[in-house]
Amino acid sequence: MKRKTFIRLGGTLMATPFLSPVISLAGQAPLQNWAGNLTYSTANVQYPATVAEVQQLIKKHSKLKALGTRHCFNRIADSKDDLLSTKELNKVISIDKKAMTVTVEGGIKYGELAPYLHKEGFALHNLASLPHISVAGSITTATHGSGVKNGNLASAVTALEVVVADGSIVHFSKAADPEKFNAVVVGLGAIGVITKVTLAIEPTYMMRQRVFLKLPMVQIKRHFEAIVSAGYSVSLFTDWQNDYVNEVWIKSRMTEKDHDGPEFYGARAATKNLHPIYDHPAESCTDQLGVPGPWYERLPHFKMGFTPSSGKELQAEYFVPIKHAVEAIEAVAKLGKQIGPHLFITEIRTIAADNLWMSPCHNQTSVTIHFTWKPETEAVTKLLPVIEKALAPFNARPHWGKVFTLDPKVLASRYEKIADFKKVVAEYDPHGKFRNAFLEHNIYGG
Repeated sequence: MKRKTFIRLGGTLMATPFLSPVISLAGQAPLQNWAGNLTYSTANVQYPATVAEVQQLIKKHSKLKALGTRHCFNRIADSKDDLLSTKELNKVISIDKKAMTVTVEGGIKYGELAPYLHKEGFALHNLASLPHISVAGSITTATHGSGVKNGNLASAVTALEVVVADGSIVHFSKAADPEKFNAVVVGLGAIGVITKVTLAIEPTYMMRQRVFLKLPMVQIKRHFEAIVSAGYSVSLFTDWQNDYVNEVWIKSRMTEKDHDGPEFYGARAATKNLHPIYDHPAESCTDQLGVPGPWYERLPHFKMGFTPSSGKELQAEYFVPIKHAVEAIEAVAKLGKQIGPHLFITEIRTIAADNLWMSPCHNQTSVTIHFTWKPETEAVTKLLPVIEKALAPFNARPHWGKVFTLDPKVLASRYEKIADFKKVVAEYDPHGKFRNAFLEHNIYGG
C-alpha cells in the first residue's frame, strides 16, 4: 500500500499546499563549490520550494542551470546566466511497500533520506563515500559507491519527474519506456530539472566494516578479484609511494563472512578507527573495528555531521573495465613519483555494469581509480593528461562531476550512445536552455 508522507526532513512537516514566493539570492556574492576550487559564474540563484515554482522559473528564463549540493569539482552545474537550486525540494513524497520503492524530491540528500528509510524498515542498495550529496545531483552524474555486484546510485532509479525547457512536466519510467529512461537518468543536467525521483528499496540491513593496513601490491596482481569481492563494498586506498596499498576497507552485511582475523592477504588488521588519509583524525569517519551498525552508517566513509574527506581538495576519477583493473593500476603506479607530491590519497573501487547511456559503467562492470588531490590546481591540471594517457589503452571514462582534460572527440568515442543521447536532449530542450560551457565543450565538441 502506498503511504503519502510529504515529510520535509529537517524542516516543516507538511508540504506547502499553495505557491509560495521563490527565494532569490540575485546580486549576492557568487557561490563556491564545497571544496572551494570553483566559484560559480553568477550570483543569480533561485531557490524554488515547489514544482510549480520550478516550472515558473524555467518558463521565465531563456538560460538556466540546475544546482544541487555543489559537490562537483568542474563546471557541469555552472551558468553565467541563472542558477536554480533544488535545495528546498527535499521532501519524502511516498513509500510504496508493494512495489518496494520510495519517491522523493530531487534535492533531498542521501544523509537525510537514509535514516528515515531505516526507521521505516527499508534501505537503499548502496551509498557513496559521503552522504552529503543530493539524490538528483548524484544520479545525473552517475555518482557511485563500491561493490562488484552493486550498480551506481543511478541504477536504483525506477522513475523520474523532470521539468523540461518549455516548463512542462515529463515522467520517465523504466517500466513504461526503458529506452528513453536509459537516456535521461544520467542526464548531465541537459534534459531539464529533476524534481522527483523514485528509487528501488529493500528491507533494511545491518553492516560492519573492518580496515586492514599495508596490503602488498603483489597481492593485487595475484588476487584482485578475490580482494575486491571480500565484502559487500570494498575500497582500496593508496598514495602510490610504496609497494603496498595503504588501507583496505571491507564493508560487509551481517549475514556475510566477517573478516575478523589479524590478516587479510598479508595486510594486518587495524586496531583503531582510521581516516582514508592515514594521518587525518578519524572522528569524521563511520565506525570500524567490526562494530555493527545500520547500512547508512557503514556504507559511506564519512558521517553526515562532519566535513567529508579533507575539505579543501580537488578530485578526479577514471572508470576502466574490470578486466583491465590490474593493468590500469600498474600503469598509474608507474607515475607514483610524479603523483605523490600533489596527492592526498587514491581510492580504488568497483561498480557493476548498467544500461544507462551516459553512465561510465554503461555495459561494463568497472574499476575506478579516484584521486583526491591537494588544492594545487596548476600542478593537477598538468598531471591529468599524463594519467589520462597512461589509462588510454583501457578506454578510461572520467567521472562527470570531477576534473578531467580528455578531448571531446576522445570522450565521444567512449560513449556508443552519445549521438542518441543528443537526439533525446534536442527533443526536450531544442533551443539549448540547459546547455552551458561544460556541455558545449564535452558533449557538443566545443
